[in-house]
Amino acid sequence: MDFNLSFSTADIFRSQPELEPDNIYDLLIIGAGPAGLNAALYAKRKGLDVAIITKRKGGQILDTSTVDNYLGFANISGEGLVDEFLNHVEKLEIPILEDTEVIDTFSDNLIHQIVLSTGETYKTKTLLVATGSKPRQLDVPGEIKYAGKGVAYCAICDAPLFKNRNVFIAGGGNSAVEAALDIAKFANSVTLIHRSQLRADKILVDQLYSHSKISVYLKTKILEITGDDVMTGLSLENTETLKQFRLKGDGIFIEIGHTPNIGPFKDILKLNERGEIITNERKETNIPGIFAAGDITNSMYKQIIIAASDGAIAALAINEYINQNKL
Repeated sequence: MDFNLSFSTADIFRSQPELEPDNIYDLLIIGAGPAGLNAALYAKRKGLDVAIITKRKGGQILDTSTVDNYLGFANISGEGLVDEFLNHVEKLEIPILEDTEVIDTFSDNLIHQIVLSTGETYKTKTLLVATGSKPRQLDVPGEIKYAGKGVAYCAICDAPLFKNRNVFIAGGGNSAVEAALDIAKFANSVTLIHRSQLRADKILVDQLYSHSKISVYLKTKILEITGDDVMTGLSLENTETLKQFRLKGDGIFIEIGHTPNIGPFKDILKLNERGEIITNERKETNIPGIFAAGDITNSMYKQIIIAASDGAIAALAINEYINQNKL
């Protein structure tokens, strides 16, 4: 009997190199989302000794059901896109240490040292913080249950998935109003709900109230996201009258901001009012040798392709930094 196996067992059982505690790396990357992974790719191609430390490979993309706005992939799951990224990086034999976090960091004579939650300590000439951010949640019943089943956090990413649907927006700032206007291009109706008054720019508020598809409920609190197998509506309360009522709908975009995964870097890096790391066009922070990229930074837009671009810029700038400082 003749078996013709077309796959390579070497590929299946390929083991990744491990991080070396005694090594002084050219670059250590904290985070394995699109920014961190693309930075690793570019750094490795520049000949740098690079490694990645992360809590989980892929980061926030893994929470995205469908990605249809990343160039080259007309429609792919978040997990599928992460697999493509990781396959590329792992072929370069870049060490990746996962299931751990940085709990402390300090610098001495252009060498940066990090301490992990697992107890290990590593040294590097440069450090890239690419730990991303996570959407702020409403923290109401049903939010976690119906995540990906009507509950969404990125209008730019997922608006086309709600074509001809009745959609809610939670929030009252610019991002929420812009989300309502964007989703109205696809949805049958859009209802914006906010517990107080709108904080968005007047020009956006004017567009909101003049749009025929959009209705607005102010001084309204979301009590619960309801549904069966998928989300089917909201339980609400007027904050003035305390009257409770329900509205039917097919989905909700929660647009109340993001929380940066800043960790111990909040004590040493300069942050903006939203807690994001401030960088220049080279992705440099206020500390020489420490760079930042992706959603953790003050980048205006939070998108997969922009984070990946940030990672490439950071890696190229890091290579120049090492050369110029003769490290």
